[in-house]
Amino acid sequence: MTAPLRWQEARLVERRVETPTAQSLVLQVPGWPGHLPGQHLDVRLTAPDGYRAARSYSLAGPAVDGPGGGRIELTVQRVDDGEVSPYLIDTWAEGDPVEVRGPVGGWFVWRPEETAPVLLVGGGSGIVPLMAMVRSRRAAGSRVPFRLLYSVRTPADVFYADELRRRVRDDLGLDVAHVYTRQAPEGWRGEPHRIGLADVNTHGWPPDLEPLCYVCGPTGFVETVADLLVGLGHQPRRVKTERFGPTG
Repeated sequence: MTAPLRWQEARLVERRVETPTAQSLVLQVPGWPGHLPGQHLDVRLTAPDGYRAARSYSLAGPAVDGPGGGRIELTVQRVDDGEVSPYLIDTWAEGDPVEVRGPVGGWFVWRPEETAPVLLVGGGSGIVPLMAMVRSRRAAGSRVPFRLLYSVRTPADVFYADELRRRVRDDLGLDVAHVYTRQAPEGWRGEPHRIGLADVNTHGWPPDLEPLCYVCGPTGFVETVADLLVGLGHQPRRVKTERFGPTG
């Protein structure tokens, strides 16, 4: 049996703006045990009156050694009526503490020793655990071919836009395609639309290659994409899904 996860103190050491509503936050966590790409952690805030609120956030990349402890990264999208994300984005200052607990999850993970081709399909902020897999692939020196299909509302909503362009250029065996549902950039072929069979068929892997498929996003998005993949002949056990939605 594994020991129960414990809450431990983490401090903010860096933040980066990803979109008008999302930021990447780098946390320093002394004694962080490490994690696999695809896992998440819980963040807990405590108000002066003792009220506590906790939310789960996907880890956005591999842990990096740093002075005073391991450094981990989250990407948080602001929910206007949320209890945690507005604090993390608008109020949390470098050096301030929060409590974290993790890593959590063992199903929706990619291990660098895997050799099968990988298809990543993300909707909106569902890109975060998939980006952890992309970054971990590079960190491990893996040559496993990756394809990422990323659905967003508009170009302004793309997380990690500059990094994805750079990785497509520099990371051998990584392909990235976008689907825009509300507004497409100038020069993009086609009209804005929700992800469909043609997108998955064109930008995915043939099922006879037996790829590992990871799908993350809102529940409706995940169910649609998973059904499309299975309908194309992919083995259900090789289609791993992670859903998110409003809390409470």
